[in-house]
Amino acid sequence: MENFPVINMENLNGEKRAATMEKIKDACENWGFFEILNHGIPNEFLDTVERLTKEHYKKCMEQRFKELVASKGLEGVQSEVTDIDWESTFHLRHLPESNISEIPDLEDEYRKVMKEFALKLENLAEQLLDLFCENLGLEKGYLKEAFYGSRGPTFGSKVSNYPPCPKPDLIKGLRAHTDAGGVVLLFQDDKVSGLQLLKDGQWIDVPPMRHSIVINLGDQLEVITNGRYKSVMHRVIAQTDGTRMSLASFYNPGSDAVIHPAPALVEKEAEDKNNVYPKFVFEDYMKLYAGLKFQAKEPRFEAMKAMESNVKSVTPIATA
Repeated sequence: MENFPVINMENLNGEKRAATMEKIKDACENWGFFEILNHGIPNEFLDTVERLTKEHYKKCMEQRFKELVASKGLEGVQSEVTDIDWESTFHLRHLPESNISEIPDLEDEYRKVMKEFALKLENLAEQLLDLFCENLGLEKGYLKEAFYGSRGPTFGSKVSNYPPCPKPDLIKGLRAHTDAGGVVLLFQDDKVSGLQLLKDGQWIDVPPMRHSIVINLGDQLEVITNGRYKSVMHRVIAQTDGTRMSLASFYNPGSDAVIHPAPALVEKEAEDKNNVYPKFVFEDYMKLYAGLKFQAKEPRFEAMKAMESNVKSVTPIATA
């Protein structure tokens, strides 16, 4: 845990920039996760997001979760549960169009704040993608353009609460998986832990830190970088005390975006040996992922490779 990469974004301005970029590069290549501080989203605003999210859970979702647990008999389980997660969630869509006004039970203030939060996170995601381009030697804007499709990226948030669990050894808060999409920005509880990633065969805690945003890379960045960046397995361990809040926002390709390794990152030898990630339409990947989320990613890539002949030839991406 003491080695977990924590990046102070303020250090990108000034003499520490090169060292900070190197730290981001190492995190993307060797961890698939890092945590950022001084990311430009005001602390007071994050405090408001946290307060309203927790109030909404208490008022609208806690009782519903208790009823669900009772109806499924989850409190008395004696053996490991592998088909359900100990979490209470709802989803918001921000791009291409928002559905925040349609979600029932949200207070007006909460709707307004979540819209503003989504805009701030969208800007932060695009800033990070350009930092990745710089580290990868790609033109600025390449990754944003690769995600664009015909209507721009898809962007949404999963708002989760993980209540206290009587049998955390038998029920996961969230089962192990890699994320299907692009880049994930997570605002998590700074008091109740539970998020872990798999590194070198060991489960490592992602440290809860006040006012930080945790970044993790999805499968699409692994494909576009031809494996230079990795998406990694992660999970949430349920806790016996305290409810953990988690706000995960997913900046993903547009549904019709054609995803493929950046030509600049495919070495000639790799191409000759067919050692190249597949080319596919993002929506096709998501259809496959829906049924295989909690399994290894490699068979998904192989399945997309088998379908590759169906993908129309890709025109080179023009970057601004």
